[in-house]
Formats: sequence, C-alpha cells, structure tokens
Amino acid sequence: MPEAQSIELYRSASGEFELAVRADAQTVWLSADQLVELFGRDKSTISRHLRNVFDDGELERDAVVADFATTAADGKSYQVAHYNLDVVISVGYRVKSTEGVSFRRWATQVLRQYLLEGVALNERRLAQLGSIVRVLSRSSDELVAGVAEVVANYLPSLRTLRAYDEGEIAPAVGDTPTWTLSYDEARAVIDEVGAEFPDDTLFGGERGGALRGIVETIYQEFGGVELYSTLQEKAANLLYLVIKDHPLTDGNKRTAAALFVHFLARNRALEGVGGVTRISNNALAAITLMVAMSDPKEKELMIALLVSMLSEQAS
Repeated sequence: MPEAQSIELYRSASGEFELAVRADAQTVWLSADQLVELFGRDKSTISRHLRNVFDDGELERDAVVADFATTAADGKSYQVAHYNLDVVISVGYRVKSTEGVSFRRWATQVLRQYLLEGVALNERRLAQLGSIVRVLSRSSDELVAGVAEVVANYLPSLRTLRAYDEGEIAPAVGDTPTWTLSYDEARAVIDEVGAEFPDDTLFGGERGGALRGIVETIYQEFGGVELYSTLQEKAANLLYLVIKDHPLTDGNKRTAAALFVHFLARNRALEGVGGVTRISNNALAAITLMVAMSDPKEKELMIALLVSMLSEQAS
C-alpha cells in the first residue's frame, strides 16, 4: 500500500467546498465520499462509475486503489479505499464534470511541485557527496585506504536516505549512551596518550577551560532536553570539537581520535555487527584528517558524515 506523504488542500472553483487530499510524489488520492463531493453526484452514481471503470478493464484496481486509515465521525479509525488521479480523471469523464477539470489541473500542479522538490533534494545530495569527495581529496596518498573506507561507509547512508524518502524503510534511530564522559576521565585519556610521546613536551597542555567546555557541550541541555541526545551525535561532536576548537597547545588530532574511540568503547559501541570494529585505524586516521582539513562552513556536513557512518555500521 502506498504511503501518503502529506495532505494538500483543494478548494473548489466556486469556493463552496474544500477537500483535504492525500498526496505523495506520484499521485493524489480521494475516497468515494470525496468523489461524491467533488463531482456533485450521489453515492450510488459514483459507485456505479467506479465499478464500470474496473469492469470495463479501463484501469487495474490493484494499481490505482489503496486503503488508508481514516478517522470517522465516531472517533474510530477505519481502513477506507482511496482512488488515485487516474481514477478521478476516468470518473470525471463519465460524469462530464467541469469541477473534475479544475481538480485535474490543480492535481497536476501539486504533482509538478512534488517533482521539482524531489529534483532539488537529489541535487542537494549530489552537492553534499561532491563536498565530501573534495574534502577527502585533500588527504595524502598514504591515507588512500582510509579514504576508501570512509567513502564505502558513507555511500550506504545515502542509499538509506533515498530508501527512507521512497517509504521503504523506517528512519534510523540513534543509540542511547550508557556512560558519561567527565572532564577528569578525558584528562586521564590525554595523559595516557601523552605518555606515548615523551618528547612532545607541549602535548596535552590546555588552553584555558576549552577542553572542559567541549565535554560540557556534548551534554548541553536546552529546556531540559539534551541538544545531542544520541551516542552517535555525542561521539561525532566530541571528535569534531576537539579537532577544530584546538583546546590543547599540541596533539589535538591525536587526542580527538583517542577520546572518540574511548567514548565509543566505554559506551560499548566500538564493535559493530559480528564483533567487527566500526572504525578501523585507517578510517579513523582518514576521518580525523578530513575533519581537520574541512572548512568551518562544512561543520554540519562533517557531523552528518560521522553520525551516518556510526549509525550505518550499527544496523
């Protein structure tokens, strides 16, 4: 059964009545009662014409009829048959209604707008993918393997978005964090990483309270609701902010990668399906440098990429 994506309001040419019309990207849908109101004929007349449309083989019923849940006057919900624009046009010819002509023109305009919006959405997605490719192209040759993995993990997310738009899947739901990162633990991770680079005397030095501010940011609330509610959003923003806000005098990228992995591990989210690590070392290096090389205007894109990769591999 097709899923109606929205309700469009049709107003009769005379202004005497309005119809709340179900519409999707391919067609519009009217119930038999709405056909009665649209064409100004009684229910038995409309029912006869509907029966003849199918009995004469003019249209295949399964292709042009769908049941939608409709709330009746008694407050209960019922499955009611709805007929698409092909049926409306066929019945309109049979009853010779001028209102039917007006409705057909209106419906054509609605569908044309849906088409234009769909084209615009696809163009935005292509532009988004192009932006990601441009950012990845700034990477050095030794990160080719990581770059390839990033692209491989992002493309399925684009397919998922397309499938969602087409009504084929439910939207992805992020995971709920089970562990909270504190400033003290973040500091402990930095000190542990710093021990691996004893010659880097500036490694891990803090710039004011920037690091503490980043930790607080990923748990920030507004009106009692967390701005970043899912594990994926928190992890993505943690990585991005440590890299781009430079809270440390040195070692921001190494620290960001370490905190990112630590956060996922403590939330038991580092392993994906079948125990495979969600983010390999190559991919982690590529992602970290990609974020570092990105323009600040590309922040939303970078966050979306990270969230998509984590969400895709969690499914």
